[in-house]
Amino acid sequence: MSASAGGGPAGPTPGPTTGPTTGPTTGPTVVLYGRPGCHLCDEALAVIERVRARVPFALEQRDIEADSELFKRYLERIPVVAIDGVEAFELFVGEDEFERALAKVKY
Repeated sequence: MSASAGGGPAGPTPGPTTGPTTGPTTGPTVVLYGRPGCHLCDEALAVIERVRARVPFALEQRDIEADSELFKRYLERIPVVAIDGVEAFELFVGEDEFERALAKVKY
């Protein structure tokens, strides 16, 4: 089950990127907050990549262990997925729900 959460007025805190930003230069940016060895994070990434095969967007992965603020903020909630700076999912990312959330982003 996914849980939606508002990122607050400022949105999620930027942090170290664990992988290159990949995807188009226009369209939404998806950030996956997680950490190495997190099986839920691996499952979320698999869902994100399946959707990205159909819907273009940039993807950034952030390792919460590389930033103490991200670690405190997200440790009990990972994976957390933000779309254009707004937290959209935590703990679980449903493929259909994720694709619908992307479709709501206007470009």
